[in-house]
Amino acid sequence: MNKIRITKEFNFEMAHALWNYDGACRNIHGHSYRLYVTLRGVPAWNPDDPKFGMVIDFKDLKKMIEDPIVNFLDHSLVVYKAAEGEALSAVRKMYKKVHVFDFQPTCENLLLFIVTKIGTMLTPGLELYAVKLYETATSYAEWCVEDNQ
Repeated sequence: MNKIRITKEFNFEMAHALWNYDGACRNIHGHSYRLYVTLRGVPAWNPDDPKFGMVIDFKDLKKMIEDPIVNFLDHSLVVYKAAEGEALSAVRKMYKKVHVFDFQPTCENLLLFIVTKIGTMLTPGLELYAVKLYETATSYAEWCVEDNQ
């Protein structure tokens, strides 16, 4: 069996604030995120299949990730639910794309959110192999299937 890994890169801009954090990141600030999604599978070997020779069409991978993850997070503010209060109410009145999550929006937790979301969208024969989320040009969090078996 010849398993192949394919990867697609995505980019989005997002702001967040880390509730109760003891540094500068407790304030609202933004990042230019880079997301790499790697799937693993066996290429289609039926010559009659329009996806012959592909694990997945890159266009289909883009469609799978773009709306539910990239467009959802792009140009939004993400905060932890413990931050609920008067200040957040004011922010919500001023801005439309404010997401309040059940987790602290660190790079690591955002990565796990993305991994969970992708896991619900995979079709048979496709396996999520790795996801890498760059928060800055030199800092990222990474999830890999081998670390989670």
